Amino acid sequence: MENKDKIGRRSFLTRATVGGAAAAAGGALAAPALAQETPNINWRLASSFPKSLDTIFSGGEELARRVSEATDGRFRIQVFSAGEIVPGLDAINAATDGTVECAHSVGYYNWGKDPAFACGAELPFTFSARSKSAYNYYGGGIDLYNEFLEKYSLVSFPAGNTGTQMGGWYRKEVNTPADVQGLKIRIAGLAGRVLERMGAVPQQLAGGDVYPALEKGTIDAAEWVGPYDDAKLGFHKVAPYYYYPGFWEGGPTVSMFFNKARYDQLPDSYKSLLRSCCQAVDSNMLANYDYKNPTAIKELVAQGAQLRSFSQEVMVAAFEAANEVYAELSQQNESFKKQYEAMLQFRDDWYLYAQTADYTFDTFMMTLRNQDALAPSNFGVGE
Repeated sequence: MENKDKIGRRSFLTRATVGGAAAAAGGALAAPALAQETPNINWRLASSFPKSLDTIFSGGEELARRVSEATDGRFRIQVFSAGEIVPGLDAINAATDGTVECAHSVGYYNWGKDPAFACGAELPFTFSARSKSAYNYYGGGIDLYNEFLEKYSLVSFPAGNTGTQMGGWYRKEVNTPADVQGLKIRIAGLAGRVLERMGAVPQQLAGGDVYPALEKGTIDAAEWVGPYDDAKLGFHKVAPYYYYPGFWEGGPTVSMFFNKARYDQLPDSYKSLLRSCCQAVDSNMLANYDYKNPTAIKELVAQGAQLRSFSQEVMVAAFEAANEVYAELSQQNESFKKQYEAMLQFRDDWYLYAQTADYTFDTFMMTLRNQDALAPSNFGVGE
């Protein structure tokens, strides 16, 4: 009986040991598979923006934070501001040539290399931020842009929007198209070509170079973004007339540009994460600007900024000039033509629809605001 018990115990121990070894082997096999799905990766991101412009620069920082948090620190992206690795206007090129793995920039900064770069950012007289988002995510905009970017070894996703921008700061008033003649204005990308067609002299300057040029009179005007960012740069101190709207940037998309070879090496889980985080940044930046700009514009006016709207005459002349430029570029550049034509049908439908609910509601609420009917004190708030 005793011998049988010993044999039974030995048999049990043998089976347990074999089973334990098998389980351990299974664990050893599983670990590398998990490691392959969440490898340790360190990337560098070149931003086109200085740290002082916290709302737009923070888009790169937000992406890096979200990616790190979602991977328990396994996927780390170090963010560098404009000039730390490359000048701000060269950020996209740095992603193309592999100097950095990714860039946070605006496509039209590279329009001189290829006009089709501008299509992923904004073209004058096309979309608002809301309609641009609809076009990007559901109208094929992202896919068409990435089809074009393959020749530059890039993959891109929207990662920010400022909303319709202001028309910029001017040392003198601009009332008619004749006032645009000879105007030296800091303006980026394809919009410069449109104003050039109107007789202006466009200058493409990085953000940090704009104020001294405006102060010295090297330029007559400068557009940047909108009230919050413009106030930080102090343009109102040297050019009092603040025009709107920035018809060249109704809904400008700020994008993440990834080096395609490095992006393709990522596991699918990381690729999906980058796309999701970019979309979060895309939404958050617009909300951030929408929250900050109302306060900023009141402060600018209090400090002497003189608000002016572009006249209908100036807007019509600019629209006609833009259409002439688009016709020329479409004949010269197939990638531009393909993206631009994809925008046109949705643009027509959008501005038909936009005249209904949103426009009517917003107009009514604006009327109430101008009648001081929305002031908190009218409802016993803030007294």
